[in-house]
Amino acid sequence: MPKLVPISHRELARKLKRAGFEMIRTKRHPVYYSAKRNMTVPIPNHPGDVPKGTLRTIIRELGMSVDEFNAL
Repeated sequence: MPKLVPISHRELARKLKRAGFEMIRTKRHPVYYSAKRNMTVPIPNHPGDVPKGTLRTIIRELGMSVDEFNAL
């Protein structure tokens, strides 16, 4: 099983942008949208790293493997 490395919410936002998402809302938790996938993804905006369980859930919703996500 590939290793899931902890990342900040800023790095998660950069990876979502590389995957074709754009920010549509910035209140509390930023929300990213991809018209190609017709999908919205809210990301946590807290100090520190994104919890591994939350990150794994976001990756699963994107339909990516951990390796594909780490390569973004």
